[in-house]
Amino acid sequence: MTALSNASSPVTAEHIRLFRDEGFFVLENALDPHDLQALRDECQRFVDERDAEMDQLGVDSLDLDHRGRRYFVHAYDHSAVIRRFLACDLMVQIARAALGETIYLFNEQYVVKAAEQGMRFGWHQDSGFIDYPHTPYLTCWIALDDVTAANGTVYLLPYSRAGTREVVRHVQDEETRDRIGYFGDDPGDPVIVPAGSIACFSSTVLHRSGPNATDRVRRVYLAQYSAQPILTADGTQPRHLAHPLLINGHRNT
Repeated sequence: MTALSNASSPVTAEHIRLFRDEGFFVLENALDPHDLQALRDECQRFVDERDAEMDQLGVDSLDLDHRGRRYFVHAYDHSAVIRRFLACDLMVQIARAALGETIYLFNEQYVVKAAEQGMRFGWHQDSGFIDYPHTPYLTCWIALDDVTAANGTVYLLPYSRAGTREVVRHVQDEETRDRIGYFGDDPGDPVIVPAGSIACFSSTVLHRSGPNATDRVRRVYLAQYSAQPILTADGTQPRHLAHPLLINGHRNT
């Protein structure tokens, strides 16, 4: 194993302070153009495959996916491009700044809101989808398109305004099957950034997104990392992924 240098990290001391105090920070224009285009190309491939799966089953929705409106698609097992990106120095440096010297890849997925039809996604914490105690993890929300309030960007609720940094009880919305964890009036802080930017937030940060009211698709790729493997409730196997990327400050090669 080789030591990971701090020289190339885009994360500053102020970013780390914001993550500690409020649960998130934002890196604008973090991706190089080649990586951005590669993520976009893979996104289209997986959305096409999901539509074909719905065609085969004769349905217009599967799990949280709704044809032509909203998609949540995992890519890791079927894309060498994705696997390389998730383990690249940029992503490991970001995770290291937030979580420390040992990093595991936990989970990943595309989140797509279709043009003029994309659904909202209600207030929730990522940890609200794990129904048993676990160590909070990091979500890297990577904008594959310029994101605005109009096309359904994410809104983050700082710890200081949420009144908690703990996992809260979530209630399922029967219509959308979303889990909802906040019913207050605070609108949150919108992430308004160009494509290639990354919002980095703890799995205990409440967040939401609006519908896409524009005439263009809004695509995001989520990469999630943990400081230790997150296991199933019985502790016998990984809940999703548990691939070691950094062990005591050294890259796992």
